[in-house]
Amino acid sequence: MDNKGQSQIRGWLRSRTGLVLIGFLAIIGFFLVTEHRAHLLGFLPYLLLLACPLLHWLMHGGHGGPGETHKHSPRGDEE
Repeated sequence: MDNKGQSQIRGWLRSRTGLVLIGFLAIIGFFLVTEHRAHLLGFLPYLLLLACPLLHWLMHGGHGGPGETHKHSPRGDEE
């Protein structure tokens, strides 16, 4: 898009019609969020429970497979 096209968009958004549209979108967004907050926040506990196996898998991914043993010396170095 050239500079002329960008200036036309900016000019339209600053016009009376653009400001009214932005106002209506802000009001609609506000009511959409406030009226549906209970539905949206109701899923959070379930998302936390679903995240537990995923985090467990990601956090324990570097331990190696079954049968691998790591011996550590008292200094903490691997032998």
